Amino acid sequence: MLFRLAAAAALLLALVPAPASAADGPIGFASVNALGQNGTTGGAGGTEVTITTGAQLRDYAGRAGAYILRIQGRIQISDMVTVVANKSILGVGSTAEITGGGLQLGSTTRPGNNVIIRNIRFTNAEDDSISVTNKAHHVWIDHNDLSAGYDGLLDVKRESDYVTVSWNKFHHHSKAMLLGHSDTYTADIGKLRVTYHHNFFDGTDQRHPRARFGEPVHVFNNYYRNNSLYGIASTQNAGVLVEGNYFENVAHPIHVGYAESDPGRVVERRNVYVNSGAPETAGSVVEPGTYYAYTLDDPATVPAKVQAGAGVGKI
Repeated sequence: MLFRLAAAAALLLALVPAPASAADGPIGFASVNALGQNGTTGGAGGTEVTITTGAQLRDYAGRAGAYILRIQGRIQISDMVTVVANKSILGVGSTAEITGGGLQLGSTTRPGNNVIIRNIRFTNAEDDSISVTNKAHHVWIDHNDLSAGYDGLLDVKRESDYVTVSWNKFHHHSKAMLLGHSDTYTADIGKLRVTYHHNFFDGTDQRHPRARFGEPVHVFNNYYRNNSLYGIASTQNAGVLVEGNYFENVAHPIHVGYAESDPGRVVERRNVYVNSGAPETAGSVVEPGTYYAYTLDDPATVPAKVQAGAGVGKI
């Protein structure tokens, strides 16, 4: 009898689909060979350090060279901690947390290229929880939980490029994700190639993302629920492909243009809209498949898959 129960349990586990972010690397733009960087490897091969204090985090995140920083427990910081190139910042177990401040990938003189951030809870940041900025490229932000910040939970801006944002949970906040610094920051043209997949936007109000200038911006297999202002906004001639997502109770799932910003371009396909409004679309968009291979999940399965797989403690 025990053998039959164990066999049945093993069969059920085998039937559960694996998360779409591989343990050894990202899907999407962070996987692309470009700008002298073949995919995103973070601190692979570097020194491993267990981080238990804010002072340690600020020290090691700013050191030159490759490091794997393992965040253990709750770490209190203030303002933004600068993260420079070739770092993996990984939460231990399901209780790793950075609170009070956030991580800024790169400065104007020290680039934040080839960085991985995974399995960490971010709360109560004084500014952004995570800011990918200052020409940072090849960044993978995966399986985090972000809430209750002051400004953006996860912004990508100022000529950053080749970024994947996957399997994160966003909640208890208004402005989730900005892509592009401002309507007048035209240096972002030709940059800001970002993949957003299998994220859970649970009750956040807006910016999932609000995109400026970038193309292609690839938004696939995300779960949008109870987003009061809008889901996605494409502005300032951004080119956004929205496919295979599930929108539930979202009155304005996709905007073309928003507020004072000029319109962008949007192609949408195979999305599900439950108790939601009609999406706005315009123009054409470069296919992300010209950069990387990916597999689209059936959008009807997205709520269950994303709720089961997104956030901390799932890798």
